[in-house]
Amino acid sequence: LARREASDLLPDVDGIITSNRIFGPGPDPRRLEWGLDAFYQIDLWGQILSRVEAERFRAEATLADYHAVALSLAAEVARTWFSLIEAHAQLDLLMEQTATNRAGLVAKELLFGRGFLTSADVLRQRQLVQSTLEQEVVVQARIEVLEHQLAVLLGQLPQEARYNPGAELPALPPPPATGLPSELLMRRPDVRRDYLAFVAADRDLASAISAQYPRFSLTASLLNIAESPEMSFRNWYLSIGSQLIAPLVDGGQRRAEVDRTAPVVAERFNEYGQTMLIAFREVEDNLALERYQRQRIERLDDQVRLAQLASSQLRERYPLGDAEYLDVLSAIQSQQSLQREPLSARLELILIRIGLYLALAGDFDTQPQNFANVPSDLPPLPTDVPE
Repeated sequence: LARREASDLLPDVDGIITSNRIFGPGPDPRRLEWGLDAFYQIDLWGQILSRVEAERFRAEATLADYHAVALSLAAEVARTWFSLIEAHAQLDLLMEQTATNRAGLVAKELLFGRGFLTSADVLRQRQLVQSTLEQEVVVQARIEVLEHQLAVLLGQLPQEARYNPGAELPALPPPPATGLPSELLMRRPDVRRDYLAFVAADRDLASAISAQYPRFSLTASLLNIAESPEMSFRNWYLSIGSQLIAPLVDGGQRRAEVDRTAPVVAERFNEYGQTMLIAFREVEDNLALERYQRQRIERLDDQVRLAQLASSQLRERYPLGDAEYLDVLSAIQSQQSLQREPLSARLELILIRIGLYLALAGDFDTQPQNFANVPSDLPPLPTDVPE
């Protein structure tokens, strides 16, 4: 579109071949005309240039939109990958808990056989084993679904998706430096996209305004006229002319276009401002969420430690008759449930960090690109915005 609009800045040159024959009384004369015809509209008020700039800004806005989509895709791949790691870690932990509960079931059945336990205690232990087995099934289903999701994100068939990401979540590096707010706005492709769309709308308004002014064009023709083949290349005619067209009555069409484009500029400006606010909010949100998520992980680690101590003490007191088995079973269930919580919390911390990286959105280039030499320098922000 930018190249199409820019073509109006150059002259149009057409080749002409005209052949005609007159029938009537007497000889039938033939006439052959051929040559060149040129037309050039002088861009007195910058109407054509405004259209060209508008399309170039839209082309660059489309490129920024492409970058925004690429960043979102990269973030979604990362989220799915780390979720898959956490799911494998959960599965390993559940398998360990199931093995522990089965060993406890064997011990309870031996004690029941010797008459030291009631059948209700054995049944409760069996229920605990089945509970962890049920959780294993849930996590296995989650792993398979995440593999399908990752395959689709990578452009692969989900039926053949098999990944081995490991079962250990990586440690996070220190939080990145957020920099100045102005640097954030230069990095964010969605902010750049909305800014370019706003400037393009401003150029549309300039084009609509200049369309109300007179137009001046030049014409030229170079023709060869021959009535017989032997006269070819002999009779050359050069014609040069100019034309001034001023719109007088158009039923209000041009003024209506100005009235339409002016609010569009204001709309794009408001969208640009809203995108800026959202960009600042996303950075602040993720910084706050990471800070509090780290505190939550510390609290969860303390809960796991205390639950282990409580479960260990109750298991020691139970053979002595100082604790009920229901208390022991409740402590074991609470401990095993809490052991799974820190894994989910650490995954959530990684997902928050991914959200922070996405909110900071570093600029990048991908290959191949060809946008017809679209200028990368942005114009200054217009100071006069229609109300």
